Amino acid sequence: MNGTPGSFLMNGRLAFRIVILLLLIILSTYLFIHFDLYILLSSRRRVIEFINSSHPYDELVFIFLQILQVVAAPIPGELTGLIGGYLYGPVLGTIYSTIGLTIGSWTAFVLARFFGLPLVEKVVSTAVIEKYDYFLEHRGLFVSFLLFLIPGFPKDYLCYIMGASHMKTWHFLGISTIGRLIGTILLSVSGSCARNDQYIELLFIAGVSCLLIAIAYFYRDKWLEELKRRHIIPEHHWKSNPDQNQKENQIKPQN
Repeated sequence: MNGTPGSFLMNGRLAFRIVILLLLIILSTYLFIHFDLYILLSSRRRVIEFINSSHPYDELVFIFLQILQVVAAPIPGELTGLIGGYLYGPVLGTIYSTIGLTIGSWTAFVLARFFGLPLVEKVVSTAVIEKYDYFLEHRGLFVSFLLFLIPGFPKDYLCYIMGASHMKTWHFLGISTIGRLIGTILLSVSGSCARNDQYIELLFIAGVSCLLIAIAYFYRDKWLEELKRRHIIPEHHWKSNPDQNQKENQIKPQN
């Protein structure tokens, strides 16, 4: 055999991580079914009943659900954000949601950092990776913060993508927590308004939110292209600095 000790070691580490990943998937599936967590994909009423039934630990259960909706990205985060405001009011709802979202974002980030592309490509589609990894490679913190701040961008998926990059953990936690905060506040206030039958305020917030989301949805691709055009790194820079290019290359989806 022609393999070097280093290649055997790398293959062993990869195999170990794949086994751990499979075990985590099996465990998560079991917990998801055993504790009836599939209700997250059903109705708001059933989620509220599930949380209230956990008293006096309902706050912890709500925070856990917020963590879960980030890690299991297909679960709708808007639903849990509204429920936080509905159950705990705008202030505590925002605080509990922020705690859960921060822990969940960090968990997704750490999972992607440990397992690398094999996990990221299972959670995030190749098209999404290709669309956003340019900015993670070349632009860094500011553009990453904008992606979390502007509605309409896949924030939960970004946690996985950034985890596979060279971004520092503290930088990621800062931009993800602050970037999510405005949306979290709006959802918590909306949920509180619904609880207190403040329909005029609720309609106003919903109208403003829908307008912002619509604008972001129809213009996000154009914004991404504009950012790329304004901040593109000259080609000669990469040709003249191959070592730096190798160092800064972070995510390249496998064909």
